[in-house]
Amino acid sequence: MTADHPPGHDAGAGISRGLLAIMAVASGIAVANIYYIQPLLADISRTFSVSASAMGIVAMCGQLGFATGVVFIVPLGDIGDRRRLILVMLAGASIGLAAVATARSYVWIASALFAVGACSVTPQMFVPFAAHLAAPERRGRAVGVVMSGLVVGILAGRAASGSLGALAGWRTVYWMASALTLVLAGATAMTLPRSIGASRLSYGRLIGSLWHLTRSEPVLRESALAGAMLFAAFSAFWSMLAFRLETPPLHYGSQMAGLLGLVGVAGAGAAPIAGRLADRLNPRVIVLVALLVTILSFVVFALFGHTIVGLVAGVILLDVGVQAGHVTNLSRVHTLSPDARNRLTTVYMVAFFLGGAAGSASGAYAWQHWQWAGVCAVGMLMPLVATVKLMKSEV
Repeated sequence: MTADHPPGHDAGAGISRGLLAIMAVASGIAVANIYYIQPLLADISRTFSVSASAMGIVAMCGQLGFATGVVFIVPLGDIGDRRRLILVMLAGASIGLAAVATARSYVWIASALFAVGACSVTPQMFVPFAAHLAAPERRGRAVGVVMSGLVVGILAGRAASGSLGALAGWRTVYWMASALTLVLAGATAMTLPRSIGASRLSYGRLIGSLWHLTRSEPVLRESALAGAMLFAAFSAFWSMLAFRLETPPLHYGSQMAGLLGLVGVAGAGAAPIAGRLADRLNPRVIVLVALLVTILSFVVFALFGHTIVGLVAGVILLDVGVQAGHVTNLSRVHTLSPDARNRLTTVYMVAFFLGGAAGSASGAYAWQHWQWAGVCAVGMLMPLVATVKLMKSEV
């Protein structure tokens, strides 16, 4: 394997705490761009006079855009300059966020959010980059630290979006996000080391190899299914939470939806812990426990989701389950082929975000027809499917 790193950044030689922290912070800021929408769905639906189901499709567009970017952009990290690729994507995300802020129609905002999602793939470049640089025995920890930054970004993004949206309107949220993403691009340009992917495949063969990796790696397939079902449940809940909060007996707005996101900080704490456990224990067992915790969270939502206390308890369980399973899945996947970590990440994350898109759409459909009970049923069913598959598997 060959690579172009500055001194001290050779593959497997270890990664400094400072660089790991920078990757974690950058991942958090970048990923927040996809999640600003969730506490604002009800407000935006009133702006364009559309239904909750239609806004579920808008949320799905951002996730489908992300999946598209993961398929066609993230694999370039195995053959190109990762630093340059990250900077281009951050600039594109900033432009897309400005387009959301200026949206004048339902189709406009849906299209702009797709573009934002497609350009917000930089966290999925930081994760394999950190795994590439980390010493093998500390790879799970490195992935966990970057993922904890990502989780904090999701939570802080939701909270800031809900609070700022309530005070200044949802368009202001996206103008601020566009400016913050430009600042992140400048900081990344000054701090991130240059790194050239080792693979010498052409772009066409690189993309074609995704199918070969999927077929030849049963661990990848199993992890992808578990990740997809975890994120489907996660998205079904968060996409419809703003609508649940507006209905009796709660009667809360977008600010409360954002504040509930902060409760999920427990998920950020679970990420590095899960990474360390994945370095030491059987990762399949950790994923199975994470799936069961996620199912339990929806039992809590179904029984006690008419109270803030019940929602808080369920959010803690949901975020811990999803993040612990996600980090463990990624740690497991990154052990398979050092030269293909970006592509392995691509396959896993495409499944993960397609699951999220399906969860958003299914949650919106369930809400439209069966209200909160339907959303909880969707949230329980999806991780249950992965649990049954995992228990039957011998991988």
